[in-house]
Amino acid sequence: MTGAKYGNYDLEWIIHSIKLDPVEERIYVSAKGLYAVEEYLQARFYMFRQVYFHHSLRASENMLISIFRRAVDLLAEGNLGFYQIDSPLAKLLAARLMTTREFLSLDDHDIMFHIKQWMGEKDPILRDLCSRFINRRLFKSIDVNWSEVNEEEFLAAAREIVTKAGFSVDYYLLRDSAGDVPYFGPYSPSTSEPKTQIYVEVKRHTNNQRCEITEVSSVVRQMRGFKLDRLCFPKEISQEMYDLLSQW
Repeated sequence: MTGAKYGNYDLEWIIHSIKLDPVEERIYVSAKGLYAVEEYLQARFYMFRQVYFHHSLRASENMLISIFRRAVDLLAEGNLGFYQIDSPLAKLLAARLMTTREFLSLDDHDIMFHIKQWMGEKDPILRDLCSRFINRRLFKSIDVNWSEVNEEEFLAAAREIVTKAGFSVDYYLLRDSAGDVPYFGPYSPSTSEPKTQIYVEVKRHTNNQRCEITEVSSVVRQMRGFKLDRLCFPKEISQEMYDLLSQW
């Protein structure tokens, strides 16, 4: 669906290579499955970099956060025009308890339906955010290395740009950290629990041994986790934000 070619690996061969270690009470991959596991980990690594952390995807997610933050604020003030009383989404916005069935009934169709309805709201912020999202006028973003800038001064200057352009800082200047996404990060033995580490069989002259995969795979050893810090903002102020970043 994304158009990316990453993510292909030989799942059948991995499954075929999985063995059970009854002594250590864990599974491992036989020696012949090592390259298939490397392929899987590489695919996962590049999916994070090229898809899950893509600028457009992250901008879309942050716009959704702004949309629902604004809807929550308006509902609390009694100023949200459209919502279905006692519907699962209305309960979600009001932080009310819902049944498991109600929670599981929420899906993309509910979200998109409400966003389309909110395009006609009286509130200009919610109306504009929803219109941007539906018509794919997504926010732009810049990568910021906070160790190289004075964070307080930089954010103050960014807020001034947003405010002068007539936008609300609370909803139109979004700080995004890719490390906060609700996905597991690229494989790293230092952050994995012993029971979830990947073990592979290594053939020796006298007997076979089972090692953690980074001990035998230079490919996996070279994989390093990474973190992206970005600021998201409307396209209309892109040049001003790029100019601001270039000053640091």
